[in-house]
Amino acid sequence: MVWQRQHVLGLADFTPEEYQMVLQTSASFQEVLTRRLPKVPTLQGKVVVTLFFEPSTRTRSSFELAAKRLSADVLNFSPGTSSLSKGETLLDTARTFLAMGSDLLIVRHAQAGVPQQLAAEIDRRGSPVGVLNAGDGLHEHPTQGLLDLFTLCSHLDPRRPRLELLQGIKIAIVGDILHSRVARSDIYALVAAGAEVHLAGPPTLLPKDFAQFVPGHTLPVHWQLEPALEGARFVITLRLQQERMSEYLLPTLEEYHHFFGITRQRLRLCHPQVKVLHPGPVNRGVELSSEVMEDPGLNLIEQQVTHGVAVRMALLYLMGGGRIPA
Repeated sequence: MVWQRQHVLGLADFTPEEYQMVLQTSASFQEVLTRRLPKVPTLQGKVVVTLFFEPSTRTRSSFELAAKRLSADVLNFSPGTSSLSKGETLLDTARTFLAMGSDLLIVRHAQAGVPQQLAAEIDRRGSPVGVLNAGDGLHEHPTQGLLDLFTLCSHLDPRRPRLELLQGIKIAIVGDILHSRVARSDIYALVAAGAEVHLAGPPTLLPKDFAQFVPGHTLPVHWQLEPALEGARFVITLRLQQERMSEYLLPTLEEYHHFFGITRQRLRLCHPQVKVLHPGPVNRGVELSSEVMEDPGLNLIEQQVTHGVAVRMALLYLMGGGRIPA
C-alpha cells in the first residue's frame, strides 16, 4: 500500500482505504512511542515547517514532537516576529520556506481556505512539497478528526484499530458545533466508519442544516441533551469557541452547563461503558464537570493527547513518501 495524497487539507474526500492506512500506521508509531528510545530515522534529512498564524499550544507541540520523533528538522514560524509585520504576504512567506528546501508545510490559520491556497500555489509550481492543514477557520481540523477516530478504534481494539469497529455504534457530539472545525472533521470520519452520529447543542450553536452536513446522510440533530446521550457508547464534547463568536449566542456559561454540560449523572443515560472525549482545552465546569475530567474510567482525554503524536507521526511519514511499516 502506497500513500497517494500529496496534501491533507480535510477529511471530506478521504476514502476508507486512506482512513485505514492512517489507523494502521498510527498503531505502528504508537508502539514506537512506548520504546525506551521513542525515535525512528524515517524522515531524517527532511525539513518540516510549522506555519501557525493562529495561537496554539497543544496542536503545535504535538506536530513538533511528532516531526522530531521521526528525526526531521523542524522550523517554527511565529507571525508576531516575522516579516508579515513588515508587509510581506502569506504566500511570499511560504515561498521563502519553499526556497529553503522545505518538504512539508503544516499550516494553521484563523481564516478558512488558507492551507488550500498554499497547496494550490505549490501545485501550480509543480513542487512535491506537501501541505498539512492544522486547522483553518470554521472549515476543518483533519488531524484532530483522525486522532479522535484512532482513539475510539484503539479503545475498542488496542491491538488492531480499524474503521469497521465503529459500525453502528452511537456517538454523540455535544456543544458548539457551529464554530467547531473539530466537529466537522469528526463527523466526516465517523460517518465514513459507519457510526451512528448524533449532534446536540443549543439552537444558536447547532443549526438544523447540520442534519444534511454529509451528502447522502441525515444526522439526528438534538436541541436537548438527553436524547443524544441515550445509549451512546462515546460522547465527544466540544469547547465553546467564544473567540470565534461574533454575537452573544448564549445567556451565560452557567446556563450552558445546566442544559448541556456533561456530568456523571447525565452519563447514566449512556451505554454502561461510555467514554468521554474532548479536543481541549477544556472549560472546566462548562463543557465537562470536574468529576468527569478527573475520572480516567470515564474519559479518554489523556489518550487523545498521546494518540495525537502517533497520528501526526503517521501523516508526516506517509506524506513524506513512506510505506506502511511492518
